[in-house]
Amino acid sequence: MNVLPDTSVVIDGRISDRIEDGDFEGATILVPEAVVAELEAQANGGAESGWDGLSELQRLADLADEGTIELDYVGERPDADEQGRASEGEIDALIRELAAEYDAVFVTSDVVQSEVAQAKGIEVEYVSPRVEETDVGRLSIEDYFDEQTMSVHLKAGVEPMAKRGDVGDMSYQTIGEDPTDEAAVREIAQEIIDSAKESDEGFIELDEPGMTIVQFRDYRIAIAEPPFADGWEITAVRPIVKTAMEDYEHADELKDRLLERQRGVLIAGSPGAGKSTFAQAVGEFLVDHDFAVKTMEKPRDLQVGPEITQYTELGGEMEKTADSLLMVRPDYTIYDEVRKTDDFEVFADMRLAGVGMIGVVHATRAIDALQRLVGRVELGMIPQIVDTVVYIEAGEVNKVYDVSTQVKVPEGLMEEDLARPVIMIQDFETGRPEYEIYTFNRQVVTVPLNEGEREEGGVSKLAKQEIEREIQSVARGPVEVEVQGQNRATVYVSDDDISYVIGKGGGRIDDIENRLGIDIDVRTLDELPQSASGAGGGAGASAAGATATQGEVVTPDITSRHIVLPTDGHAGETVEVQADGEYLFTATVGRGGDIQVSRGSAIAEELERAIDREQQIAIVRA
Repeated sequence: MNVLPDTSVVIDGRISDRIEDGDFEGATILVPEAVVAELEAQANGGAESGWDGLSELQRLADLADEGTIELDYVGERPDADEQGRASEGEIDALIRELAAEYDAVFVTSDVVQSEVAQAKGIEVEYVSPRVEETDVGRLSIEDYFDEQTMSVHLKAGVEPMAKRGDVGDMSYQTIGEDPTDEAAVREIAQEIIDSAKESDEGFIELDEPGMTIVQFRDYRIAIAEPPFADGWEITAVRPIVKTAMEDYEHADELKDRLLERQRGVLIAGSPGAGKSTFAQAVGEFLVDHDFAVKTMEKPRDLQVGPEITQYTELGGEMEKTADSLLMVRPDYTIYDEVRKTDDFEVFADMRLAGVGMIGVVHATRAIDALQRLVGRVELGMIPQIVDTVVYIEAGEVNKVYDVSTQVKVPEGLMEEDLARPVIMIQDFETGRPEYEIYTFNRQVVTVPLNEGEREEGGVSKLAKQEIEREIQSVARGPVEVEVQGQNRATVYVSDDDISYVIGKGGGRIDDIENRLGIDIDVRTLDELPQSASGAGGGAGASAAGATATQGEVVTPDITSRHIVLPTDGHAGETVEVQADGEYLFTATVGRGGDIQVSRGSAIAEELERAIDREQQIAIVRA
């Protein structure tokens, strides 16, 4: 009796099983060289299937040595062209032809191969693929966790560490006396990876040289190794609480808001504040109220029920995931985490397509989360993309903002012809406006409306900068500005400049007042109060360009692709870019006299954060 197996049953180990059961005892087992080639290719590629198949061939050789069977290798090894067409059935055809040539019983676990062989008159024995049931028990790393442990950190040569405590009150502490040796870390890492492969409760989220990320039950586990890391390290994180919407303040109002219509929501907070926990609660609440909910995550670690399908990057790009979701058309999508410019653009595209979006964003203030959109999307579109901001602190809802648009004169300006679209950020509970965002002289500004913040970053600061710029454009000497209120300012210039700044019949200063919407009183520098000129400082310091950074203050221009920093006469020079006197990066000024930073880069993100914080950006010669 001749028996010829294909690759599928060799990998499953079914031939040796049948021999040991007595079904093929005394038979001649004919192994095609094409099967050996496939197994070798798989093993060289690191696939477990290749190694399993080679182990089966070794078992068949042992049975042949014992005299239980005869073992022969038949056919020729497929050439490179035939191997390249394996997906088109070229190798399967070679194996079928050998079964017919040797008048052998053809054994396969491939249903297509079985049907084709039967159609060609070959005697076929179809064997169902082996399904192994695995029951992976407790992982070794779980022994380091207790009820208050959020994360465990194991590194070769270092004592085991953990983050423990209540939400919002975590501490990083040592949980073992002796350093963990490298062999122990590697053994635990291998156990985690093997368990993720074998169990339906786990999967490998990322597998790159030096870094493997595993999701196993409730644990997200990152395994780092040299040369990516300076030593073997395992970081395992799990949620320590699972909440429902009812556990949060403003729960009833937020529920009504989410159910009223599909919303654009940003959930903001510091790392470890409980943002993802709240997002999970929102997702499950929506599912309970008959909304179709999906997630976009990398890695996938939100602890949600099976009704919510969790998606990751498709082909390495969240844009492709978004395209797929638009075909699926969920009611709501939870995007965890929205960080880079591409993430915000994907979030915006899906929201404008009519999908309810809930984004999780790192931010230290509620307003900062909204400002992350400025410059990344058109300003007027922001309220259509995000209409609700929820700020989480220490596991609690600390602040909720309602975001809308009004056409009005911004707070602190006067003239009716200064009316423009203004993004209003109002406290959700009281309805009181807290911020306005609008364009002023081609700049996007965020103006706090409460008294505590207005003095530092509101209309006064903005007006002073704009008045200095306008007066300096017509004055030849130093300029000082003192803002007396929301609508009035005094400008101090040299005796030689005062008539030129005022203009014939006051026409020039009237034009400036109309443009800015502020009453301006022009005086000489001799009348400048000592307090306004700075302690011991001479008049005209700002006009001379001396700031805390001792450099040239510039106004960044944010486009869809670049952040542009205009300079004055520095073409070809190497300069430092600073924010409030702190070094950001070194750059070479282009021939056009400006510095262009590509959006999405690490430098651009740092620069955008400085701009969002309204820090003064300056160019300093290196």
